[in-house]
Amino acid sequence: MLYRPRRLRNGETLRSMVRETRISADSLIYPMFVIEGDNIKEEIETMPGQYRYSIDRMGECLEEVIDAGVKSVMLFGIPAHKDEIGSGAWDSDGIIQRALRYAKTKYPELYYITDVCLCEYTSHGHCGALCGDYVDNDKTVELIAKTAVSHAKAGADMVAPSDMMDGRVGAIREALDENGFVNTPIMAYSAKYASAFYGPFRDAAGSAPAFGDRKSYQMDFHNINEAVAEAGLDIAEGADIIMVKPGMAYLDVLYKIKEKFQMPTALYSVSGEYAMIKAAAKLGYIDEEKMICETAVCMYRAGADILITYFAKEIAQYIQKGLIG
Repeated sequence: MLYRPRRLRNGETLRSMVRETRISADSLIYPMFVIEGDNIKEEIETMPGQYRYSIDRMGECLEEVIDAGVKSVMLFGIPAHKDEIGSGAWDSDGIIQRALRYAKTKYPELYYITDVCLCEYTSHGHCGALCGDYVDNDKTVELIAKTAVSHAKAGADMVAPSDMMDGRVGAIREALDENGFVNTPIMAYSAKYASAFYGPFRDAAGSAPAFGDRKSYQMDFHNINEAVAEAGLDIAEGADIIMVKPGMAYLDVLYKIKEKFQMPTALYSVSGEYAMIKAAAKLGYIDEEKMICETAVCMYRAGADILITYFAKEIAQYIQKGLIG
């Protein structure tokens, strides 16, 4: 036989040399929940190993992130009070704004990305202002842009709108530029699907809708061409990075978007994916370490340049150990 593919699989050194997909800890983002109050480190029941931190204790988590070799975090705020329009989202003294000021002072070596949405801040749990039972797109866009500017003023290095309103990326870009934040990038949740994989997150953030669902603004999971169109619109409006969410069940979407646009592309491996691995490992059904490594690699193989994952610390450590990379 002239060509034997197995020749290049003979030994770990050779396999690593010819590896097609390579992972760096530089591309990992760790999502973190920050809650109002003092001296709080509260484990999330549906996400074992993940916690809600009060600002005075968030340093414990940030130090773990730094020690693991992860350089970026994404902050999600859990306010003490909510109202109909989610005004706590853009309050200069809000939970995210104070968390940013603390973290940027104490741990300036980390890169801070903020989730820009209203669902954690509204009394009804939807991602924007309501008109009856319907989320008012254009009014919500105004509030989302105001929130993004507030985060930038508090020290956010990047903003990531997750609301899926039409036109919000352009509005954010215009608002940031008008306020002097020309160099603050936007990571757009471009293809965010209405997914059952978000269940544990909604428990963690207390953001489940009080009525109805989010299918009028998050995407139908039957569709892929629509995802490509959404990504194209976000790029045209000024998105610097585009994102697909959830992760593992949407790798076909990620692949198509990456192939189409060749833009920096992120994938969010969400709470339900994390919870399934943790639950199966606890029951002894799978090898947790190997499952984390394999699923992470498949996401990069499908086209992810950036991976947002609750396993970011573990993945970074596995890279250091040479288990993946």
